[in-house]
Amino acid sequence: MENIYERLRARLDDLANGFPETESKVEIRLLKRLFTEEEAELYLQMSPFLEKPEDVAQRLNRHVEELAPVLEHMAQKGHLFRKRNGDRVRYSAVPYVVGIFEHQLKRMDEDFARDHEEYFETAFGKTIQAFKTPVLRTIPINRQLVAKNPVAPFEDVLQILENQTKIAIAPCVCRTTTKLAGKECDKPMENCFSFGSHAEYYVENMMGRYITIDEAKEIVKKNEEAGLVMQPFNSQKIGGMCSCCGDCCGVLRSLKMHPRPAEMVQSNYFAQVDEAECTGCETCLERCQMEAIEVDDGIAAIDLIRCIGCGLCVTTCPVDAIELVKKREDELYQPPKTGAETYMKIMQERGKL
Repeated sequence: MENIYERLRARLDDLANGFPETESKVEIRLLKRLFTEEEAELYLQMSPFLEKPEDVAQRLNRHVEELAPVLEHMAQKGHLFRKRNGDRVRYSAVPYVVGIFEHQLKRMDEDFARDHEEYFETAFGKTIQAFKTPVLRTIPINRQLVAKNPVAPFEDVLQILENQTKIAIAPCVCRTTTKLAGKECDKPMENCFSFGSHAEYYVENMMGRYITIDEAKEIVKKNEEAGLVMQPFNSQKIGGMCSCCGDCCGVLRSLKMHPRPAEMVQSNYFAQVDEAECTGCETCLERCQMEAIEVDDGIAAIDLIRCIGCGLCVTTCPVDAIELVKKREDELYQPPKTGAETYMKIMQERGKL
């Protein structure tokens, strides 16, 4: 009989960004830390679409009184997503990223962090942002950075916040992991946003706390000052938004491995330097998380193959020599409407559908 954890790995590899195997089998070590054999067996039978415990029990020919506490326990461990609507609760299987890994925020320890980092370096980092449809997108902090052009609400960080009725904030799981693995990062920690039912999940699982829109905007302001890239989930209906640095963020690190990051991130903007105004002060070099800027003969130059259009170089240029420019109409990217659509597109591109 095939090992239950090998079956679980194969199932996770079918979902979203996948879960590739390695020669070292570090991915199996991760799964053994995360799942008991019984939990792994149940996960294999769960749908990525939300289901009531009664429906799961009927489908699996089990008693709901026995199954419901197990589903809730697995939701608390981060294996399953939980959504409540009044007295009704539903559960669904989630991929490793975005999903199980992020949900380990309060359960993370040094051993798990080191195994995850090994897995990222040897396999997972090469796949997380390697397809036409990205899992996260880089967007400007606000429309003032591209004032000459109309900006869709899902491409404006401040507008995204204003459209939410429920916001939670949590520590960044990527910086939490890299610090536990022995790497240093001086960027602020509590700046991972979740919205709506995702916010409820984070707060119920004691990973985050609710904040007001004004508090959220203040965090975004501090993110900008610290040089963090804002990356919401790649959909028009957004369940979460990350505040990323190039040293820790799995997505940015994956992009940096790619020879043409600008194509993979699906940003609709790029930075442009006014050579007549640039003084070569090199402030922008420190701000760029993608190593997309060089200063040659006292003038900053943008490598458009690497520029992901975040605007961090724009906001601190002391002489306003850099601007964010919208791409041509035929180059613009429209994100999927929902997160489910995003995952379906990624799975199609990976040949899993």
